[in-house]
Amino acid sequence: MSIGVERAIRGGYEVVFRSVFANMDPERAHHLAFAVIRVIPHVPFIGRLVERSSRPSAADGITTMGIHFPSRFGLAAGFDKDAKGIRGLGVLGFGHVEVGTITAKPQPGNERPRLFRLIPDRALINRMGFNNHGAPAASRRLERARRNPGRPVIGVNIGKSRVVDVADAIDDYLESTRLLAPFADYLAVNVSSPNTPGLRGLQELDQLRPLLTAVRDAAGRTPVLVKIAPDLTDEQIDAIAGLAVELGLSGIIANNTTIDRSGLQTPAAEVEAMGAGGLSGAPLAARSLDVLRRVRAAVPEDFCVIAVGGVTSEQDVQDRIEAGATLVQGYTAFLYEGPTWAARINHLRRRRMRRAAR
Repeated sequence: MSIGVERAIRGGYEVVFRSVFANMDPERAHHLAFAVIRVIPHVPFIGRLVERSSRPSAADGITTMGIHFPSRFGLAAGFDKDAKGIRGLGVLGFGHVEVGTITAKPQPGNERPRLFRLIPDRALINRMGFNNHGAPAASRRLERARRNPGRPVIGVNIGKSRVVDVADAIDDYLESTRLLAPFADYLAVNVSSPNTPGLRGLQELDQLRPLLTAVRDAAGRTPVLVKIAPDLTDEQIDAIAGLAVELGLSGIIANNTTIDRSGLQTPAAEVEAMGAGGLSGAPLAARSLDVLRRVRAAVPEDFCVIAVGGVTSEQDVQDRIEAGATLVQGYTAFLYEGPTWAARINHLRRRRMRRAAR
């Protein structure tokens, strides 16, 4: 795909976004786009063309946690909640896809509306509530996905089932771990979503230590990472980073959505009307970089740190790599930038590496 074609597709998407998607319920728009993504690999000529044009440069690959990632850039959890679109997302250029959050028990999530666009901020507020069909169903899809040649690296993000008390969270996470770890390239323990009551309390060390220890042991050879919130204090970040290293985890994902609403361009009354939920997108960029730097300073050089939050451009990816990220993820910008987003970042990273090699 030439730069001219990519720009034409991007321009067309911007028109469709402004005229159609921006006026549509965000969750409905997501389902429509996701249906197209799932179909792409099965369209003979188009699927191969898109895959060739979106492929990352081999020079951008990296090996971490004993896994070779074809590129540094991947898709964060939240977009593919049920592991249904892995192949299509790989075709679009994401080097890894983190599916979920998946819970041991199927659950519908919170009542709608539960997803809101803050268009002036290029941001989202979501209170989805881990809506998914449960770990047993996801395990079957993941088993099939792993057999697909050329698939992206598959991360699996697990969380607590809403019907399970926090006191019983370990057993609930272990049920998901036993079902999903055999089919995951890595496992991410989500204790930082603001949309499940009591979940963030699991970031307290006295609760986090036994949880991570149990998941680590049950996961076997599958690398385990923990995903933290951006709203933690510096002292809490340092403590969790130290715990992750002490327990021999493979990495930390920094970070999840925020409950902070400061500095937004969207009118305050509109933001208030949207209600509770996690904010993601461009407004999270500065805090996410701060958390990344804090985590990197607290862990060994070879410890995997995945940066996520406010990533829109190739420069954002590079900034996070320079700040110590092993891998970088995005999500919210995908909704605003359109289907060629990952391909565009891959093209620009190829150019950057060619210049650096001269």
